[in-house]
Formats: sequence, structure tokens, C-alpha cells
Amino acid sequence: MSSPYKPVGYNSVSPYLVVAGADATIDFLTRVFGATKLRRIADGAGKVMHAEVRVDDSVIMLVDPVPPGWPSIASHVHVYVPDVDATYRKALEAGAVSVQAPVKKQDENKRAGVKDPGGTTWWIATKVE
Repeated sequence: MSSPYKPVGYNSVSPYLVVAGADATIDFLTRVFGATKLRRIADGAGKVMHAEVRVDDSVIMLVDPVPPGWPSIASHVHVYVPDVDATYRKALEAGAVSVQAPVKKQDENKRAGVKDPGGTTWWIATKVE
């Protein structure tokens, strides 16, 4: 179903990440979550002025820091994946640091956390009931 106020295939809410090393984060998202690159706009020096990737049904937007008004900001993003254990291992292989190994707690999700080299913490989960 299309909407006149947003591009076809875009969700209504998208995280916009200001990260240290947008290209490295794009590579991380591609390797770990199978992200598809949608667009990348760079300045004359090659820094990312705006980029978009699709992870499953969601679009993530990101940019390199542009001081002083756009510093890198530590963020947290939650992503549902088919297999939290496999995705967690992929993230560590791609250079992430473990925040929480996969664990099932009180809700129906098995959840893990990793921090990528650009400073974003990714909470990954699979519904296991």
C-alpha cells in the first residue's frame, strides 16, 4: 500500500544514526543483518553526508559526524532476526563487542546485545516463547 507522503517501501519511523565511520557501519550491517544498500551521498572528501540501508522491512539512515552540530552519538537499536545465536556470532566476527550473550529472560524473546565499532549498540532478538 503506497502513501503520498513517503517513498514506496519506507517505514514511517527510521533510526537516523550519526556514527564514527558510516561506511564501516554500513559494512557491519551488510555482513551481520544482510542489509541492502539503498543510497550513499558523500562530500568531496568521501565522508558520508547521508546513507540508507534496508534491514528486512526497515530502513536505517546514517551519516558521518559533522562537527560541531552533528557529533557522533552512541545509540541503541533493537532488531528482530530469525536466529539470535547465529546473528550474535556474525556480529562478533564482524568486529562487535559483546554487551550481552544470547539469553532468554521473562518475555517471549531470546535477546543478545553487541556494540559495533562505530559505537551503536544493537539489541538482537528472536521470539522463542
